[in-house]
Amino acid sequence: MNEKMKLIILIVTVFINITSLVHLVESVSPPFACDLSNPSTKLYPFCSNTLSISQRVQDLISRLTLDEKIAQLVNTAPPIPRLGIPSYQWWDEALHGVAYVGNTTYGINFNGTIRSATSFPQVILTAASFNPQIWFRIGQVIGKEARALYNAGQATGLTFWAPNINIFRDPRWGRGQETPGEDPLVTGKYAMLFVRGVQGDSFEGGKLGEHLQASACCKHFTAYDLDNWKGVNRFVFDAHVTLQDLADTFQPPFHSCIEEGKASGIMCAYNLVNGVPNCADYNLLSKTARGKWGFQGYIVSDCDSVALLHDEQGYAKSPEDAIADVLKAGMDVDCGNYMLNHTKSAIKQKKLAESEIDRALGNLFSVRMRLGLFNGNPLKLPYGNIGPDQVCSKEHQDLALEAAREGIVLLKNSVKLLPLGKSKTRSLAVIGHNADEPHTLLGNYEGPPCNIVTPLQALHSYVKNVRHHRGCGTAGCTSASIDKAVKIAKLVDYVVLIMGLDQTQEREGLDRLDLVLPGKQQELITEVAKAAKKPVVLVILSGGGRLPVTWYPQDFTKVPMTDMRMRPEPSSGYPGRSYRFYEGKKVFEFGYGLSYSNYSYKFISVAKNNIYFYKRKSNPNSYILVSELGTKLCEKSKFWVTIGVENIGTMAGKHPVLFFVKQAKLGNGKALKQLVAFQSVKLNAKEKAEIKYELNPCEHLSTANEDGSMVIDDGLYYLIVGSEEYPISVIVV
Repeated sequence: MNEKMKLIILIVTVFINITSLVHLVESVSPPFACDLSNPSTKLYPFCSNTLSISQRVQDLISRLTLDEKIAQLVNTAPPIPRLGIPSYQWWDEALHGVAYVGNTTYGINFNGTIRSATSFPQVILTAASFNPQIWFRIGQVIGKEARALYNAGQATGLTFWAPNINIFRDPRWGRGQETPGEDPLVTGKYAMLFVRGVQGDSFEGGKLGEHLQASACCKHFTAYDLDNWKGVNRFVFDAHVTLQDLADTFQPPFHSCIEEGKASGIMCAYNLVNGVPNCADYNLLSKTARGKWGFQGYIVSDCDSVALLHDEQGYAKSPEDAIADVLKAGMDVDCGNYMLNHTKSAIKQKKLAESEIDRALGNLFSVRMRLGLFNGNPLKLPYGNIGPDQVCSKEHQDLALEAAREGIVLLKNSVKLLPLGKSKTRSLAVIGHNADEPHTLLGNYEGPPCNIVTPLQALHSYVKNVRHHRGCGTAGCTSASIDKAVKIAKLVDYVVLIMGLDQTQEREGLDRLDLVLPGKQQELITEVAKAAKKPVVLVILSGGGRLPVTWYPQDFTKVPMTDMRMRPEPSSGYPGRSYRFYEGKKVFEFGYGLSYSNYSYKFISVAKNNIYFYKRKSNPNSYILVSELGTKLCEKSKFWVTIGVENIGTMAGKHPVLFFVKQAKLGNGKALKQLVAFQSVKLNAKEKAEIKYELNPCEHLSTANEDGSMVIDDGLYYLIVGSEEYPISVIVV
């Protein structure tokens, strides 16, 4: 930046959506089975609430013909009229609010009493709040509004394919905006709390029981984070992932989603991992998810993944082999029609036993029963009183606004220009293509919002004299009206530039090639900043709090996006990925984010300075396996850390406190540091607070070794908050 150029203040945001809109038209009854007014209902044990769900499901399956069974293995499951069972649509979306699937023939429509739903910020911004309570409350709202749509007769399914909990490994990934970022702890906690909220559980978990408000599905299992980069697409990409990276990066969010969140659905991803398609991986779906983690729910393919096994990937020799591969691996339902078309011939060719279909149907009908769809009129059951008045309510819209405010990340404010004083701001220029683009604010996997307030509209309500100019015609900004923008900038007290990306630049199916602003955006920003009377405010919309990702320099694009390694390899110049392993230059660190105030930290107490572990005599290593310790010893080793936080500034603020751990001795793939806990704290100016974190050495001090086993190393560790460090020792004897 040259000396003439004035300071630029950076903010990252996505969108805010703040008022309600509900249209009243005639409502329709929701679809359900086991109508108590139908005398034949009493003849079917699968309609009996006195039996367990397992017993009811087995009775239902025993009554189906082979053709009826096969027809239920796809996302658009047809009705079974002779048994009084309506059709069911497995495909619904709810990434950041109940959404369109793109076709009203799918599970949700907005053509009835309810015409819109609360639209929350894109997930990457929500994650930037580092506020677990908000994540849970967003899930609650989405689950409630989903159930309201069903009760109004506007849904033929209650299974929502969200959240997306893939690790945002590479900043060029077009779908990174859908995720909670690059850290496995943050992503896992987001998954757990979002799922609990959607499904009707409590924040702490454990209160869900059999009944689901709605069903959440964690996707895309696993190691999926490339869509279409330089001719390599997600449909055939074979991700070569080490056991070490799988264990401590890619798998933990799904483990948390299943074991702690109790998700009732998983989606297996398009890609292959180490030569095996995810949807055909028995070790992944059955041995790990169901066996090790105790998953009890359904597993769906990403759309047309089953067809890819034979048609694109060449993994299966025939369509029938593809069917056999996925069902034997543990998958249950095909998003697509491939299983409808080829399952019967797979049975005829004796490549598949009918019992495998029965196993899949058991998982599918169990979830539908847990949703209350086989218990008679759902309006007379739990969740039956959730109506249209609870969609787009003021409470829900206030939460969307709160989430957006807490997620915005302030990157630079060196002259304390922000916040702009309302009384002192007499004139304002708002420049940029994203200032007044409603659709850009919605992100992707969006639904019809209750109402949209663009940044320009919001600023009009704050300042009377506002001048607006797009600057760039589109986000690509192949041409820019720089002279006109500069002219306007010279006439006003303050300038706000609202720039960045949209779905034409990054989205599902489109990864980026570079990390700079497209076209002439940078030139426009520079010239306007030179011309303005005061430092300008730059708002970048892209896909808050604190950054949940590392901001890499443009030079990072030399690293192939197809290289899945998280850990660096100095001998080849490979820098690694994410704040835990990346050894190159950074624009901004993970967790970076300013406040309008300043905060200080100190360690008040640490319950244990020395932690002892006793290994077996046969263990010659200077570490101990976590699996060797067992649950009881891990529980006994827990200890509390108390951290003091003080707002030493002049303004009140809400501030995420991030707590890291690092080992003194690095190498052998150890993380540079690892986030182990976080909490948002609200403090007035000069106010103090204490935060308590419980550390579990088995979870927070362990690392993955090369064979994917979690180990705790002997040696010195540092607890870190802000610039404060506190040493503790692990002694393995």
